Amino acid sequence: MDAITALLIIAVVYAIGDFVSQKTKAIFSMLFVSGIIFMVVFWFGVPKTLFEDAAIVKLSLALIPTLMVHMGTLMRLRDLREEWKTVIIALSAIVFASIALFLIGSPIIGREFAVPAAGPISGGVVATLIMSEAAKAKGLETVLVFLTLLLVLQNFVGLPIASICLSREGRRLRDVFRTEGILKGDLPQKSQANNDHNTDHNERKWKFIPETPKELQTPFILIMKTMLVGWLAVMVSKLLGGVIDKFVMALIFGIVFYEIGFLESKILTKANSEGFTLFALLVPIFMNLNKATPSMVISLIVPIALSFAVAVVGIAISSVILSKVFRYSWEMSLAIGVCCLFGFPGTFIVSQEVANAVGETPAEKEFVLTKILPKMLVSGFTTVTIASVFLAGFLVKLL
Repeated sequence: MDAITALLIIAVVYAIGDFVSQKTKAIFSMLFVSGIIFMVVFWFGVPKTLFEDAAIVKLSLALIPTLMVHMGTLMRLRDLREEWKTVIIALSAIVFASIALFLIGSPIIGREFAVPAAGPISGGVVATLIMSEAAKAKGLETVLVFLTLLLVLQNFVGLPIASICLSREGRRLRDVFRTEGILKGDLPQKSQANNDHNTDHNERKWKFIPETPKELQTPFILIMKTMLVGWLAVMVSKLLGGVIDKFVMALIFGIVFYEIGFLESKILTKANSEGFTLFALLVPIFMNLNKATPSMVISLIVPIALSFAVAVVGIAISSVILSKVFRYSWEMSLAIGVCCLFGFPGTFIVSQEVANAVGETPAEKEFVLTKILPKMLVSGFTTVTIASVFLAGFLVKLL
């Protein structure tokens, strides 16, 4: 398939997913709908090399640090001070999911399925690779297919739950904004919009780099600055031997370089580049769907369904309990808990979808987004990027 045709097919699928998401008020996420469509069209003859044919795979992987830096310019240190609660909820969720799989799942689907299932369910690609290597060393070929399908299908479980929970939470936040105009000391968004420069300056506690003149804030200059910070983050991660994941490092660098004044707020948005960057970034998520053949899905549907059900029960129990402890709504707490099932960029996209769906004015959308996005991003990175790797390293010993 030629590149332009492949790109058009991908764009059409994304557009359908976006359309359904808007019409359902983000109950069915764009990622969820698009994922189902991709899986089905692969079954009905679309080349499994679709994404490679689009000549966008390498670009999408290269752009991830750049988008992570952009994410850092959306977050504020004052917003992150209270996110230690989010970290505890996220960590507790994957621990409870793993315990539930071990204690409840093992007698039902067998230990050879239940134990490795915690890898992809608690995180993502890296955790799955760790479990897959252990399964391969033991000659467990069926488990290898099982792990691949869990990784492929986990978005279909986590995203709808997160989308529904965040939609309820988003409507609650919107109503609070409408009735009070303020939530625990936060400035009303209308006022923030009117005084963006002053507020932006006051929020940057470490700022010492002068702001780039408006006439020099061109798309190419802004993109260059974002890529430069992303490149620095990747290099520092390599120098540290990968102790801190390069994507986590890029997020940290984005926050720091925004705070010191080098980066502008929402920098890729100002560069008119956020949409295309997301277009490319979604490719690695959907690439694995070409492995999910109908026969594979049918043969493992029972252990897959039971693994997800048991894990979600564990996550729900943990999240609801901690919502009472930390005085979060159970919807917000559960959305945080299930982030381990999809991670970034799903955490970012579903937050944006919900904010755009429930908010009726730019101020309402901004208010909702600033309340849910930091929690979702922190949860996603806590589970998928960091905790799941350590958990998988421990669980391989039990396989």
